Amino acid sequence: MSLGRKAGLLFAACLSLTFVVYAALEVYIRTRPPLYDPPPGYVAPTEVEAARGMREFAVRTSDGLALRGWYAPATTRPYTLLFFHGSGDGLAKAAKAAPPFIRAGYGVLVAEFRGYSGEPGTPSETGLYDDGRAYLRALQAEGVDPGQIVLFGYSLGTGVAVKLATEYPVGGLMLLAPFLSINEITKHRHPWLPVDLLVRDTYENASRIANVHCPVLIAHGTIDSIVPTSQGKALFALTTEPKTLRLLAGDGHLDAFDDFAAVAIPWLESAPPPRAVVPSLSSAKVKGPEQD
Repeated sequence: MSLGRKAGLLFAACLSLTFVVYAALEVYIRTRPPLYDPPPGYVAPTEVEAARGMREFAVRTSDGLALRGWYAPATTRPYTLLFFHGSGDGLAKAAKAAPPFIRAGYGVLVAEFRGYSGEPGTPSETGLYDDGRAYLRALQAEGVDPGQIVLFGYSLGTGVAVKLATEYPVGGLMLLAPFLSINEITKHRHPWLPVDLLVRDTYENASRIANVHCPVLIAHGTIDSIVPTSQGKALFALTTEPKTLRLLAGDGHLDAFDDFAAVAIPWLESAPPPRAVVPSLSSAKVKGPEQD
């Protein structure tokens, strides 16, 4: 082999290696912290049309952060939805999911995460779990029994909802556009990279969903290009009964909320009456928090 050909092959190999390293670094950078894309600044619910009738709802996390969600108590229905939004949303966007449920008489608490919408702190997997627990405790302080709480997660928020549903005896779990794990989404996009070594915040829905012991509704748009519909189907297969799967025909990742409400409200209406849970949320966990 000529010296020139050897040099050409060496150059091609170096170029390929550079591309792989660059792509690996991009995956690492894009999964933490840019896995979280928080909008800046806080707006009051009175400034958002979709939040009409909601009020600020203050909580304090176990690590001392003061956060604010938006809350509308239940009127004619027994359940209150605790909503965890997606990675690029904030209160103003997330509130758009609430009106159909509020009109139907359900309570809705739109939770805000640390570092989002001008709230203090920096988002992380363990931090978002802690935030969710704070909202659960605060709802109980408002007189909402754990059995009357339905956890509602969308996209990234499904990771928080699934985790908390393994810890607390809630009345139900609703997941819109859920994933198996952040690792699995990343592998789908970059199948040739060592994803397990690069992704730090993993949100392992697949390994946790079997430990959820309440009614579960999973819905997924059929043309979701961000979280593949196959992941929602695969997560459903791992879920224990009672469970319901709804595929939202023609919906993508960002436009499924109206169709989701249309299937979620009948699902809620057919749910059995909330069971009373006497112990407080701080001591009524199905099991202690696992390693986050």
